[in-house]
Amino acid sequence: MTRLGESVARATTLLSTDLSADATVQELLKETGARRYLDLTDLPAKEQAELIASRTVEVLPGVDKLAERIEERRAAGRGLHIKLGIDPTATDVHLGHAVPLIVLSRFQRLGHDVTLIIGDFTAKIGDPSGRTAERPPLTDEDIARNLASYREQVRPFFDFEKVSFRQNSEWLAPYTFPELLSLLSQVSASQLLQREDFRNRLEHGSGLTMTELLYPVAQGLDSVALECDVELGGSDQLLNLQMGRKLMELRGQQPQLAVTMPLIEGTDGTGAKMSKSKGNYVGLTAPADDVFGKIMSVPDRLMEPYLKAWTEWTDEEIALVLARVADRSLHPMDLKKVLAGEVVAALYGLDAAMAARAGFVAQFSKKSFGDVESLPVVDVAAHGAETVAAVLTKVLEFTPSASAARRLAKQNALRLVVEGEDGQQTVVLAEGDAVRPLAEVLDEKLVGKPGAVYLKAGRKLAHLEGR
Repeated sequence: MTRLGESVARATTLLSTDLSADATVQELLKETGARRYLDLTDLPAKEQAELIASRTVEVLPGVDKLAERIEERRAAGRGLHIKLGIDPTATDVHLGHAVPLIVLSRFQRLGHDVTLIIGDFTAKIGDPSGRTAERPPLTDEDIARNLASYREQVRPFFDFEKVSFRQNSEWLAPYTFPELLSLLSQVSASQLLQREDFRNRLEHGSGLTMTELLYPVAQGLDSVALECDVELGGSDQLLNLQMGRKLMELRGQQPQLAVTMPLIEGTDGTGAKMSKSKGNYVGLTAPADDVFGKIMSVPDRLMEPYLKAWTEWTDEEIALVLARVADRSLHPMDLKKVLAGEVVAALYGLDAAMAARAGFVAQFSKKSFGDVESLPVVDVAAHGAETVAAVLTKVLEFTPSASAARRLAKQNALRLVVEGEDGQQTVVLAEGDAVRPLAEVLDEKLVGKPGAVYLKAGRKLAHLEGR
């Protein structure tokens, strides 16, 4: 049995028992967390290919071809050469960005070589993939600033000591105009214009620049320069990855395999991709308690894609726990606590994960909010004239800004909770309520609802006194 097989056998036993017990969960997180450092080089080529494919949307031209390429490179005494391009477009990284890094980590542990390409040249063009408008280009100063903290933020998921870094300005900046024209004469413009995002923009009269059309060509030249075996990218990057295959063929190289990754849905459950602009993300630098609580707030249906994206569980293990949820031998909340623990353990360690778990249970698993100790208190008589957003931002410091408070309301995450003799009653506040005076909102929303009143913003809670 392989080392991974032994780990799966131990974890399967734990996954079949009581996952509401802290001791069981701690042992499980220790076992599955250790897999992030497990040597997987003993796996046969077919199992390696299947392990990678289990976390992808597509492997082109096929999983069997990936296994064949692994065997070819093994016969030559080396591993695959894997490439992932990074355009430094932001300073903050979230869990959605971690997905390809987690798969790259698997490639590393399988014995393959990884190169991260810092798109310092292509970042000045701006990748149009999935965009509804032209992406603003970045300056050298933007790029330097955005790169400064990237490595530290994704380090929990990826071993940077075993990776090569290259900047694509090395080979793209010296490219001459005659060379570019010669290359473009062999590339079909109609293929580029068939992209769904380009078609949509043209149909709606939006601009489409030549630099955007050239972006897939520039990315493809990265693969030519490095003679890659495999390139990773989001599912919205498929055309760019296929362009790499085409350009490598034109240069007489063995074309790379294209491995596309899922675009992770945001925590709000609306179907939108995780992004900072939508506020539906989990930042890699967020405190452990916030990471745990944010994951606990997601819809149950996101547990399967999140387990696949952020853990080292096998498909069989995920199927086992989902079957237990379906037959009601496992409560969805208990599984979600394990998932949240997995993520926190990856970012901050096992002790932090168990502490966050205990903190969440202490604060949010009480029968009554009145049982929760040390809740912040808002005196309605003193602050009733202030807007709900101002109370959240200035008084409670629950949100960084008034716009963040309005965004919570837009996501149905801003609520009033009344606890009376008949239990809890919840009132969801609209976005417009966030900019109204607190006392006015309370008078309107809580007519005929006696009891203790609490203001809930996401997973944060405050007691409103003097209503």
